[in-house]
Amino acid sequence: MVRFHELNPAVIALWFFTVTGTAMFCSYPVICFLTLTAGVLLFLVRNGRNHLRTHLFFLILYVILTLANPLVSHNGKTVLFVMNDNPVTLEALLYGLNSATMLTGVLYMFRSFTQIMTSEKLLYITSLLSPKISLVLSMAVRYVPLFNRQGQKVSDTQKAMGLYADDNIIDDITGRMRIFSSVSTWALENGIVTADSMAARGFGTGRRTSLKRFSFTLTDTAFLIITVILASTVIVAAAQGSLEFDFYPEMSGIHPDHTGKAGLAAFLLLVLMPVFKETEALIKWKYSESKI
Repeated sequence: MVRFHELNPAVIALWFFTVTGTAMFCSYPVICFLTLTAGVLLFLVRNGRNHLRTHLFFLILYVILTLANPLVSHNGKTVLFVMNDNPVTLEALLYGLNSATMLTGVLYMFRSFTQIMTSEKLLYITSLLSPKISLVLSMAVRYVPLFNRQGQKVSDTQKAMGLYADDNIIDDITGRMRIFSSVSTWALENGIVTADSMAARGFGTGRRTSLKRFSFTLTDTAFLIITVILASTVIVAAAQGSLEFDFYPEMSGIHPDHTGKAGLAAFLLLVLMPVFKETEALIKWKYSESKI
């Protein structure tokens, strides 16, 4: 009973980048609509009825993006009405609607991505590509909270000593410059100490080992294979021009051929895979609870 966010981080990242990349580079309306639908469903399955402000923000953004294009672009043959001597066309409105659908769907996907992919998982992915880059990133990320805490300590100390006051702009700027200088010196010294400590522990003298908390299971393999097969089907359909759609000067490509239909069906299954995985895990969990 493995949920989507419990899969191997490399598999999760590959799925997200495949779906969002397809939606951004293939502007076929059905692709954009399926991305938005799956993004909303995945977000709802993971968060329930929470994050109402997030949905409201995306709704407002969706409306603004939809209405912005016909007000700026006046291409298209079908004129709906004239505003300030500028025609508002149906094609421009539908193009704005399609673009808003794509952007909102991708934003929903990345919203779920930021919830699932923690810093530990991102460092795991970079370690697969380059262990040295992963080490540098982990050390850089570690220094962000340390830098903030040290700056707060220096600020509190200077306030206690009465070196500057918040109600005086000149004193405030001078005090913050002293804080930045002090913390920068501390960071450089701490970096030297860290380097000496790593050298004393034998870093770089032998083969590097690392702790791997994320294993690659049969579920990960199956999910990865299905993702690659479905994504390849969509890529083949797009490469053959079966998923091309033109809005200007008039809409064309509304009825895809058999290859295009196969690509759309594959993309439908692809974007709904996490929803199926999360729903399956929830159903099994509810069933297990009912057996108690």
